[in-house]
Amino acid sequence: MYNILVRESGRKGETMHYLDNSATTPVLPEAAEAAVHAMREAFGNPSSQHRLGNRAAALLKESRACVAQAMGAQPGEVYFNSGGTEGINTAVFGVCRKNFRRGKHIITTAVEHSATLNSLKKLEGEGFSVTRLQPDADGHIPLGQLEEALREDTILLTCMLVNNEVGACMPVGEMGRLLKRRCPHALFHIDAVQGFFRVPLTPAKWGCDLMSVSGHKVGAPKGIGAFYMKKGVALPPLLYGGGQENGFRPGTEPMPNIAALAAACRVRAAAFAEDCEHVRGLCAYLKAQVAEAFPWAVQNGVNDVPHVVSLSFPGCKSEVMLRVLEQEEVYVSAGSACAKGHESHVLRAMGLPKERIDSALRVSFAPHNTRADVDAFIAAARKGAAMLRR
Repeated sequence: MYNILVRESGRKGETMHYLDNSATTPVLPEAAEAAVHAMREAFGNPSSQHRLGNRAAALLKESRACVAQAMGAQPGEVYFNSGGTEGINTAVFGVCRKNFRRGKHIITTAVEHSATLNSLKKLEGEGFSVTRLQPDADGHIPLGQLEEALREDTILLTCMLVNNEVGACMPVGEMGRLLKRRCPHALFHIDAVQGFFRVPLTPAKWGCDLMSVSGHKVGAPKGIGAFYMKKGVALPPLLYGGGQENGFRPGTEPMPNIAALAAACRVRAAAFAEDCEHVRGLCAYLKAQVAEAFPWAVQNGVNDVPHVVSLSFPGCKSEVMLRVLEQEEVYVSAGSACAKGHESHVLRAMGLPKERIDSALRVSFAPHNTRADVDAFIAAARKGAAMLRR
């Protein structure tokens, strides 16, 4: 556990209650220390053929092994990049560039991150066909839809592991087995950004060929991520340069960020079971407090992981509630941070009425949160509801 919550804010010395961890997380002290060490002590270029370069190369090798273990992969299957968006683009465009002669059909879901949805819109403009599987009212994707969507010309299935707005887990194991049985030549990409250190990652068990994670969701800085590519799968790179990352992701490796990601993985891995139990308790406490204080409020979807809870407060516009909460130093979101105030495509795809979509708030936990954060949220939400539901 660590405490990042006392900051000078609008009211000096007031405690900040940060409950928007699906958008980003505070950098762990261990990750910050690792970054500083890499900047000051191991600042050489890993490609340089001298002592400082060798020191940086050793740190790179050690970091890769650590991140690979966290991803359920072998070190040779992990490539460092800038984060989830780059990983998704690498998978989507890489598969289509490699296998377009086999077919031009892609399957995804209607509740994916915008990095996936917008990449696929681009490919549709280039002649590819995209099937978007629709979620049920809980946010899950029925396997029957996938079975019906598979075709001889299907070359890619790309799906998130955990939905970033409602916390629903997708049946990736069953999806992978079905894909490989029906379309053995097709590749399976999993967007595991929200699943990283929420559930154990087992890409081989899931029949996964490609997987993306992002560091800033688990206590590392922004701008660093990792990409899993199963041994034997060879995608063309998005970038061309000096041959770093075995030529798959060229550019001088950002060693401070890489070291920080590895440090965050070590911290998260050591406390994984304890952290999940802690967050599970906070989630149960939140739901109990909401039921007592706001019996008219409703949860959206089924949060299979306790880290993400979507709640609607009918009659209370999300954007107004966010301002009220912020005045009380409570920070949540209305949905995906990438939506920037637009109506949630996830809740819309789940078939929720507009009143629930327009009044939705996403509370997302990390291990540093406490019951005091939940209490502060409830108190601030009471204030907002009293103003808006007169």
